[in-house]
Amino acid sequence: MEKILVGKLKESLQAVLPVVAIILFVHLTLAPMSKEILTSMLWGMAFLIVGLTLFSLGTDLAMMPMGQHIGSALLQSRNLALLTGGCFIFGFVVTIAEPDLQIMTHQVPSIPDFTLLVSIAAGVAAFLVLAVLRVLFRFRLSYALIVMYAFTFLIALFSADYLAAAFDASAVTTGPVTVPFLLAMGAGLAAVSGGRESADDNFGICAICSIGPILAVLIAGLFFDPQSTRYEVDVPAAVGGAGALATVFALELVHSLRNVGMVIVPIAGIFMIFQITHLKLSRTELVKIGVGLLYLLFGLTLFLAGVNGGFLPAGKYLGETMGAMEHRWILIPLCLAIGACVVVAEPAVHVLTKQVEEITNGAISRRTLLVGMALGVGLAMSMAMIRILTGLSIWWILLPGYLLALTLTFFAPGFFVGIGFDSGGVAAGAMSAAFVLPFTIGVCRGTGENVALAAFGVVGMIAMMPPVTLQLIGVLYRLRLERAERAAAKIRKNTATNESPGGDSCKNSDVGFPDSEDSAS
Repeated sequence: MEKILVGKLKESLQAVLPVVAIILFVHLTLAPMSKEILTSMLWGMAFLIVGLTLFSLGTDLAMMPMGQHIGSALLQSRNLALLTGGCFIFGFVVTIAEPDLQIMTHQVPSIPDFTLLVSIAAGVAAFLVLAVLRVLFRFRLSYALIVMYAFTFLIALFSADYLAAAFDASAVTTGPVTVPFLLAMGAGLAAVSGGRESADDNFGICAICSIGPILAVLIAGLFFDPQSTRYEVDVPAAVGGAGALATVFALELVHSLRNVGMVIVPIAGIFMIFQITHLKLSRTELVKIGVGLLYLLFGLTLFLAGVNGGFLPAGKYLGETMGAMEHRWILIPLCLAIGACVVVAEPAVHVLTKQVEEITNGAISRRTLLVGMALGVGLAMSMAMIRILTGLSIWWILLPGYLLALTLTFFAPGFFVGIGFDSGGVAAGAMSAAFVLPFTIGVCRGTGENVALAAFGVVGMIAMMPPVTLQLIGVLYRLRLERAERAAAKIRKNTATNESPGGDSCKNSDVGFPDSEDSAS
């Protein structure tokens, strides 16, 4: 346990410190923060590191086993009503517990927090049902994504003012609670379903679930005027000393503990109902899951207190100060660096790159994937700044981007399609909600743009780039594989013609990838 805890602590440091380094660089060179804001941010950093460590441990001990057990039990029941009803309830409850989503709902000005939270949770739950049915009925993932995104952009024509916030909500919702649970659930479903496509079924559930929040926000936006509520930036807490600072964080801790407890308890309650009726796990396993839930409770509480008490005020202050500068163009290259740091620092990205390297037998290296994703996410953040500074419509970015991503589904191996769209939520992780979005809102305030129309969209753009990047890598990988196959065939032909001894120097297994739905196309 001690080794695991140390490993989780390293991951948390890796995730938080690069962003803190950029904040301090900006503070020392371009936008000096007051002593009070800087102190709050540093305390928030400490809360964030400890909170992410405990939270990550709790996810491994509780959320992932719960997801796998529930996914397997639902599919094994062969009861369609239980399967769809169970998926909807769990999808709803797990989404409500998502910390990144709770942070974001406070930042959408026009839609009430509770309405937005419930709408998005219902959207994820409904699309979780669709994702499971896709696995059950073997519907091709690329076709499902094309139909769903086409319908989404059609609805967006009638709720265009909320398009940016909708894609941000999607990226933020698939965060540290929902992603492990959904991936584990996919693994449980794939293990039970078996068959040639079972490897591909491990991925794709997050991809489909991420469409639910987009539709939920767009539909909710039909009933709320984006201009009806003026957005107000939170004023950083005025802390005059150590006592006042302790009071601020103590209040944040109490508030966060109450909110987190209200979402953890229903999850545990529903799981116990499954335990009594279907799962029948041993006492040892139940104790392990119970301990994991406690880690989850305290980790999430510290995480939220650190974000609300330190990172949100600092991010908004820096963004607003830089947005009001004369040479604000510097935001474009600066955000290229921030985007690259955010994605490289995300622990789940390292898990993803390691997984791809192993599955492709080293043909796609971790370094190649990291460079590709860092470049893509950095470009996404730079484009977000260009959009704010020039007033460019988000349609000119999201529509071509998703058209490219969906077109690539016809050329990339199926494995890369599923993992590419799933990784969109992975890239838009905890630091995106904790710093990138508040920073962008601050920039928008500094430039005088409407927050509801101009600030949102940056997290959605970050989530859009991994499907493009990973599928492009998949296409290159397929071309490399085909070239190797042609070379091997030529060697065999020459060998047969010359009747000379020799063997194949290049076989499929050298650069092979798992069977996929596209492999025969």
